[in-house]
Amino acid sequence: MARRLWWAVCVSVLMASAPAQAADKLARLVLAGPPAAVSFPLVRMIESGALADVAETVEFVLWRDPDQLRVLALNGKADVLAMPTNVAANLYNKGVPLQLLNVSTWGMLWLVSRDPAVRTLADLKGKEVAIPFRADMPDIVFGLLAEAQGIAPKRDYRLRYVASPLDAMQLLIMRRIDHALLAEPAVSMALRKTQSFPISVIAPTLHRGVDLQVEWGKIFKREARMPQAGIVAMGAVLKDPALAARVADAYADALAWCGDHAIECGQAVARQVPQLMPEAVADSLAHSRLEAVPAQAARAELQFFFDRLMAKDPALIGGRLPDDGFYAPQ
Repeated sequence: MARRLWWAVCVSVLMASAPAQAADKLARLVLAGPPAAVSFPLVRMIESGALADVAETVEFVLWRDPDQLRVLALNGKADVLAMPTNVAANLYNKGVPLQLLNVSTWGMLWLVSRDPAVRTLADLKGKEVAIPFRADMPDIVFGLLAEAQGIAPKRDYRLRYVASPLDAMQLLIMRRIDHALLAEPAVSMALRKTQSFPISVIAPTLHRGVDLQVEWGKIFKREARMPQAGIVAMGAVLKDPALAARVADAYADALAWCGDHAIECGQAVARQVPQLMPEAVADSLAHSRLEAVPAQAARAELQFFFDRLMAKDPALIGGRLPDDGFYAPQ
C-alpha cells in the first residue's frame, strides 16, 4: 500500500509539472538577418539546434534590403534581428522596442575594381561607382570617408545606387560597371565568379581595391575596424532577459564555430540562403573582421561611430545618441 501511494504521488507531481514545462517553451522563435556575415552565426544556431530547448520551432528569416528589415522590426515579425548598428539606433530612438545585444561585424566593406591601380578613394574621382543601400550603412561609410579626405561624393564621383551588394556584384560580373562598393560575402562571390580568386595563372579581372576599414583607421587614427552590425533582441527575447543572455551566448559560440569551420559554415549558410556560394562564404570569413562584442563592451566604439554620423546627419540615428536602455546589460 505504501509503495502504491508513493508511485501515485510521483505520477501526480510529474503530471502537474508537465503543463508548466510546456508553457515555458516558446512555440516559435524567429531569427532574421541579411545575406551577410552578421547572419552566419544565426544560421549555425538553427542548424546546430542551439535553442531547441527554448522553442518548439526556431527558424531563420532572410531580409534582402533595409525596407524589408524595417518592416520586420516595425511589425514585430522577429525575436532576434541582425541589422546595421545605425538602423538599430534609429529604430530605438523612434520608439521601437528593441535592445542591442552585441556588435559582431567590425569590417566587411571593400571597394572592388577592375583597375589594379585603384588603391584609394581619390583614385576613383570622375569614375562611376555602384553603391548598394542608398543612405544606409555602405553608402554612409563611403560618404564619411570620402568627405573626410576632401572629396564630395556627389560631385567627384558618378554614383550608381543599386538595391543590394549582390546587385552591385552582378553589375561587376556582367562588366556593366568597373567599380563597386561591396560587403562580404558579395566581394568573395564576385571574385569567385570571375575566377579572380583564388589567384591563378590567369590575370584576375577584379581586385580588392580599397579596404574601407583600413581607411577608417587612417583617417580617424583608430583601429582599422568599425561597429557596423550586430543583433538586437525583440519580441519574446526582449521580454526575457535570461533568454536574451542565452541568445547572445549562443551567437558568440556560433560565430567562433564559423571561424574554426569555414567550409562547413559556408555549406550551412548556402542551405539557408541559396543565392550564396558555400566557397565564397568560406572565403569571406577570412576577409571579414568578426567578433561578438557585448553591447556594453562595444559602447565606446559605438558612440564614436554614432558621433560621426550625428555630425553628418542626425537623422541617420534618429536625432540623438541612444540612451542607456539601448544597450543590453552584460
